[in-house]
Amino acid sequence: MVVVVKKGTDEHQLSTLVEWLHSMDITVHRSEGAYDTVLGLIGDTSRIDIDLIEGLGIVDSVTRISEPYKNANRKFHPDGTVIDVGGVKLGGGSLEFMAGPCSVESPQQITSIAEDVKKAGAAFLRGGAFKPRTSPYAFQGMRAEGLELLKLARAQTGMPIVTEIMDLSHLDLFADVDIIQVGARNMQNFELLKELGRCDKPILLKRGLSATMEELLMSAEYIMAGGNSRVILCERGIRTFERYTRNTFDVSAIPLLKEKTHLPVIADPSHAGGIARLVEPLALSAVAAGADGIMIEVHNDPAHALCDGPQALTAPQFAQVVERARAIRAVMCHD
Repeated sequence: MVVVVKKGTDEHQLSTLVEWLHSMDITVHRSEGAYDTVLGLIGDTSRIDIDLIEGLGIVDSVTRISEPYKNANRKFHPDGTVIDVGGVKLGGGSLEFMAGPCSVESPQQITSIAEDVKKAGAAFLRGGAFKPRTSPYAFQGMRAEGLELLKLARAQTGMPIVTEIMDLSHLDLFADVDIIQVGARNMQNFELLKELGRCDKPILLKRGLSATMEELLMSAEYIMAGGNSRVILCERGIRTFERYTRNTFDVSAIPLLKEKTHLPVIADPSHAGGIARLVEPLALSAVAAGADGIMIEVHNDPAHALCDGPQALTAPQFAQVVERARAIRAVMCHD
């Protein structure tokens, strides 16, 4: 249930209403918008008399919410959430880029790529230390050593780092990571999501291999229900019958998610297409659809990358994507 409070309401009256709701075992999330205050009610709201609340002089309107996700619902938080990570803001109309290799391979590799992508316009450095691979014989990442190399690259470039967590037991290793990524395979690892809800770090949540948008939002709800509202959603393509691409990029998910939720929404065209030449057109389509950010895999030697080389761009190719994407966003903002 959502209660919209009239602008200029006396704080004492508002506090009295909130205390009354608390007495009925209702959790109240308060959101201050540009023109009004929104109270999101979570719990068994079936016992609440809507007519009684609507009759209060301070209340503008009351609406029951049918969707199962409450914290992530835009009705609870009409203004889009802006997440500040080391001075870089995601959401609120900005367009930011996360770039780097699929996997950290060596100190020279990650620091060189970090410098190149920063020069090309990236605000965040992405890189895998722990790698979930379909084959148990494939390169699994440098693990804890890879995390240290990401921190080294951050120290040299000043870029916040984004990397994927695979298991709850690794959480302590991520204490100094700027954004913790939950990959597609872990989108419904609910024990992991609940624990991430208790930490004070931005969480980048990727859509599962065959997950619906509602399932993605419910996974975000798991994190937010634990108290962590700093969630970033990522559309990275879903598995369909199509074999020409690694996944099928669901560009329609971007405007629909932004309609349903106040959380920032970014896109990962590298995993969606799985082929380097598809990354730019998919990235540009995501920007045109309203994405708040783009995550792209960039490697200094894609042909010899230890992981996902076929979908990685070179630094010059990435720079071209950034330039063209910003041109599209500028046209959209002008309109």
